[in-house]
This record gives sequence, structure tokens and C-alpha cells, in this order.
Amino acid sequence: MEPVYRPVIHAAKTLFRLQGTQFTMTGTENVPREGGAVMAINHTSYLDFMYAGLPAWPHRRYVRFMAKQSIFAHRVSGPLMRGMRHIPVDRHQGGQAFKDAVRALKDGEIVGVFPEATMSRSFELKEFKPGAVKMAQVAGVPVLPVTIWGGHRVWTKDLPKRMGRAHIPVHIAVGEPIEVGRREDVAEATARVKAAMQAQLDAQQAAYPELVGDERRYLPARLGGTAPTPEESHEADASDMRRTRDKFTG
Repeated sequence: MEPVYRPVIHAAKTLFRLQGTQFTMTGTENVPREGGAVMAINHTSYLDFMYAGLPAWPHRRYVRFMAKQSIFAHRVSGPLMRGMRHIPVDRHQGGQAFKDAVRALKDGEIVGVFPEATMSRSFELKEFKPGAVKMAQVAGVPVLPVTIWGGHRVWTKDLPKRMGRAHIPVHIAVGEPIEVGRREDVAEATARVKAAMQAQLDAQQAAYPELVGDERRYLPARLGGTAPTPEESHEADASDMRRTRDKFTG
């Protein structure tokens, strides 16, 4: 029974209907019907948590997302996150979150992870952290590569959010499960996962409706868009980190 998660999913679907979101989902057959898996997801939108869980829903699977501790501390989102059995991550004490995630995987859960750790302002894949692959390796479960394209046009960093009836296409792809050998080099396995996700994302971008005019701000510079370059995005991220550090040390 999922007394919290189930109604939250229905509420999210209602929101998407009101927004007129046009979903295209591929690879849903790759979501395992049972057993654990690490769902590795690219990150360009504040709504990626909601989008990434949709491919699992036809099989009545629920994704337990790893999310920063501050979300669990919030008086509104906290009870919901705990009720949905998501996994809190304290960035200063990440070991406990890793243990909790591995335990959930061994219990047969799908655990959602954003290997880039933070949202990509360039809309390109950033460097991947090795945690997702390490979890899969330790728990003995596969990695599900999941890519989302279009959600950043609804709500992303530094740009106005469009939560009304915008009829924005959102493409979600689930790739074939990637097995990680028990003795495989984690860096090499992480590179394999990233390469698979890059190939998926390239295909989604090629199939997506053309973005013109002001909408080109949602297109990576590499593809002729006006989004920040990866270098500019990195500098903006560093500036955010400096502001956060100054806030707590000033």
C-alpha cells in the first residue's frame, strides 16, 4: 500500500493535464516488474522528480528518490517525502544516505538518482558522480538510464517558470538496464552509463520540435541555442556555491 505516494502521483498527473503537457515516453518496457534498480536521471528541471517516476507507474513501481536533507526539513514537503519513503541526503554525511539507498535496493526498490548532483544550466550532461554506479554495484542491481528533454521549458534555473497551460512537449526515455560487474572499475562503469544517456539525449533532441525565437534559450549552445555554455554554467554553479558558503560563514 502507498497511502501517500499514490495520491501524489494522481495529483501530479492532474497538474500535467491542466498544463497540457504532451508526453512522449519510450522504453517503459525496460523498467523491471520487480527487484531493485538504480534509476540514473539527467537533471535540467525542478520537475524532474515528477517526470522520472512516470515510466515506472504503468508497472505499479514507485521510485524512491534521493533528495537533499533540506526538502525533508520543510514543514510541507517533509511529511510527503517521508510518506513516499524517499531517501534524505546530508551532503556533509553522505555515508548514511548511501547505506539507506543500498538497503532499499536490496529490498527490491527502484532508487532514483541524479548523477550530475545539481541541475544543468547548459542543458548538457555535466560530469557524473560515481555514487549511482557504486550503489548498483554494492547492491547487485542494474542501472536504468533515464533521460528527460523538454521539462526544462516548464521550470528551470534562471528562467521564468511556465506552470500554466503551455502545452509543452516532454520526452522521457528509459534505456536498457546496464549491469555493473562486481569487480568492474567504477569510473569506467560510470562512463558507460553517461555514454548511454548521452546517446538517448541526442536522439530525443533530434526528434524534439524545433525551437525558434525566444525558445532557443532552452537549446544548448552546441546545437545553436542561446543557453549558457558548459563553461558558463560551471561558473554560475561556482558562484551559487560561494554565495551559499558566505551565507553560513558570514
